[in-house]
Amino acid sequence: MLTDPGVQVPAVAQVVRRLTGLSLWRSKVLATRVPATILDGIPEEAAEAAVTALRAAGAQAEAREQPEPDEHLGHSDPGLTLKV
Repeated sequence: MLTDPGVQVPAVAQVVRRLTGLSLWRSKVLATRVPATILDGIPEEAAEAAVTALRAAGAQAEAREQPEPDEHLGHSDPGLTLKV
């Protein structure tokens, strides 16, 4: 979860772009509309690497484990969510 892009929004947007493959404009919009989910259902190691990259750019970010899915939805692997 990106809770604050900090003062270096362009640098954070560049990291979001690298992580998601979005355009720079969409990455900037996503980085400024906090809290925002950047990556969803990724391995823990990838989530931690993404958090490290975002923090290095000056953002406040954290990886959160997804809540257990409802059985009626049919999801089997909760994975991790990186909210930015």
